[in-house]
Amino acid sequence: MSNENLMSKRWLIACAGVVIQLLLGTVYAWSVFVKPVMAAHGWSQAEVAVVFMIIIGTIGVSAAFGGILVDKKGPKFAATTGVVLYGVGVLLGGVALKMGSIWLLYIGYGVIAGIGNGLAYVVPIATLIRWFPDKRGLITGLAVMGFGLGAFFIGKIVPGLIVNIGVANAFFALGAVYLVGNSLAAMVLRNPPAGWLPDGFTPSASTVSAADSFSWAEAKKTPQWYMIWGMLFLNVSAGMGLLSKLSPMAQDVYRVAQGITDPAQLAILGGGVLATASIFNGLGRLFWAAVSDKIGRKNVFLIMFATQAALYFYLPSVTSTLIFTIIACYLLACLGGGFAVMPAFAADSFGPTYIGKVYGFVLTAWGAAGVIGGLVFAKFTVQPALWTASALLCCGFLVALMFTRPKHVSHYRAKTP
Repeated sequence: MSNENLMSKRWLIACAGVVIQLLLGTVYAWSVFVKPVMAAHGWSQAEVAVVFMIIIGTIGVSAAFGGILVDKKGPKFAATTGVVLYGVGVLLGGVALKMGSIWLLYIGYGVIAGIGNGLAYVVPIATLIRWFPDKRGLITGLAVMGFGLGAFFIGKIVPGLIVNIGVANAFFALGAVYLVGNSLAAMVLRNPPAGWLPDGFTPSASTVSAADSFSWAEAKKTPQWYMIWGMLFLNVSAGMGLLSKLSPMAQDVYRVAQGITDPAQLAILGGGVLATASIFNGLGRLFWAAVSDKIGRKNVFLIMFATQAALYFYLPSVTSTLIFTIIACYLLACLGGGFAVMPAFAADSFGPTYIGKVYGFVLTAWGAAGVIGGLVFAKFTVQPALWTASALLCCGFLVALMFTRPKHVSHYRAKTP
């Protein structure tokens, strides 16, 4: 295939990657299901909160294996395996809600869907980094923008869907859409030819080339890999905790600020805040990734950590629904921005050749953060939880400040990738 055809083909692959991320990202809208699930079965908020912690924790762990799978078997196989498991897991979530079994919900939606989501999540990122070395930040931002926007559509669609067909049937409908749509998109994914570069592109000397890429065995011996892991963990811990409670928190602000007490109206208003903020979760991924191409990945993280720390500290005192929504939009834009900038940060630091495995293991930070962030927001009242998130982000700022790109010296070399 000519280079001109390959240049066109990579944009088709990029579109398929965005579709997969969009449907996988619907997992972020769990908070719109919380109150309907509690009302349908009489489960406590703590019991239902465990579902989100399980699925996010499972996603983070399985993403590491998705990285291994995409490097060994290729993107089509890895993505198809993941999206089928995700669709089946969501369908099993519907079965669990029909039966009234929270343990099946934990296993089906939490574990099985989480494994599938994690396996599939890393595939478009690793694939597009290889296809777009000339637009590394922008393209990873575009890919994971879909993941952030997935919750927007669910936030808008699901409240009405639940009213019309019930929460269990909503799971069945969504599971079928995920299974079919993602499977079709996964069939498009493939790697570029070995050594391929876009026309007129010369790799920058400030990044690690494909030939000099760190293998996983080499990368894990550098302190920088653990610093990148820590930065993602701290950013996501704050954001995932907020996301897990955003709709109920927004409902509380509406109740206090406007005196609204009707549960159905509050649920719609809370879902609206989640949907609006989720737009910025998606747009923030594209915005911060594009900015990182201009000012550098490290500088973007410094800005995000500093501004978020201040806003999380301030948020408990907010009583205006408008100000609450604006702050929530910015905080989720930074959550999404971290996910968008980090793949390019890792590829700049360790090279693109083994990025599936190297970045896949970085994503275990996502799983750990989903559990920690969820626990903080589940166990603490609002003010201590938000202030704890602020403290975590201050730590992230210090880690980012100390980061320097690793040197690929001889004692990091290993015999096998």
